[in-house]
Amino acid sequence: MSLSTVLFFFLAHLGVGIAWSLVFVSKEAGVKFFRFNAGLAAILVAFALAFRIASLDGAPAESSLARLAVAALYVAEAALVVYWATVGRVLARVRPAIIAVAILGGLAAVVLQGLDVSAGRVPAMQLLTVVSFVTSVALLGGACTSMTLGHWYLVIPSMQVTHLQSIVKVHIASTALRVVSVGASVWFAMATWQLESGDPSFHHYIFSVDGIFFWQRVLFGLAGPAVLSYLTWETAKIRATQSATGILYVDFFTVVVGEVLAKYIVLATHVPV
Repeated sequence: MSLSTVLFFFLAHLGVGIAWSLVFVSKEAGVKFFRFNAGLAAILVAFALAFRIASLDGAPAESSLARLAVAALYVAEAALVVYWATVGRVLARVRPAIIAVAILGGLAAVVLQGLDVSAGRVPAMQLLTVVSFVTSVALLGGACTSMTLGHWYLVIPSMQVTHLQSIVKVHIASTALRVVSVGASVWFAMATWQLESGDPSFHHYIFSVDGIFFWQRVLFGLAGPAVLSYLTWETAKIRATQSATGILYVDFFTVVVGEVLAKYIVLATHVPV
């Protein structure tokens, strides 16, 4: 495992998550909003692919699952670039098809990544790893797009606050799914798992010195977004969009810290937290 590999997974999941979350945003946000986010997602995925190339230096040969996952990610990247280049410039009915290709390519990449990381594990842990990766994408995308849309009220002050409320609902739902996913993985690992290092159980890991990464992951990546997304919802209900956006900036920071740590832990222990 290397830092490049951690960054590859994190940036790929963030880029794909932004693409996914665009389907929940009203077209009233404007062409520039969708162009900005599509461009951001494409840049993040491009950097992810660059870090993947860096991680291959001196590494063992990739598995067929890993190669398929990268191929699917390239498809998603190409679709995002096309979407960015054409949004607002082609017929509206074409754009959903383009973003659908990006979403499906990203979904395929994430599922294949989960299967590759958990290769050789029991089927239940493979399923939990895939679910973990998918919920990570949803959480990252929901947090980033919520923050960006909140900021967009400075660009379009007349935009209805219901649009922010809707994307915050999506963020709250993705946070809840992420908490359930991590809880299920931790429970299963503590009941059945043994680390490759020979430690007796995952329980031993989280209560050892190395477990500080796990508790930071829980504090920043789960507890933080759970509290902050609720505060954002309450603030959006009273139409205080600037205050809600300020909270979302902090919320996105906690999500980023939590998910980077999550990628490190799953690569180090094979437990998808």
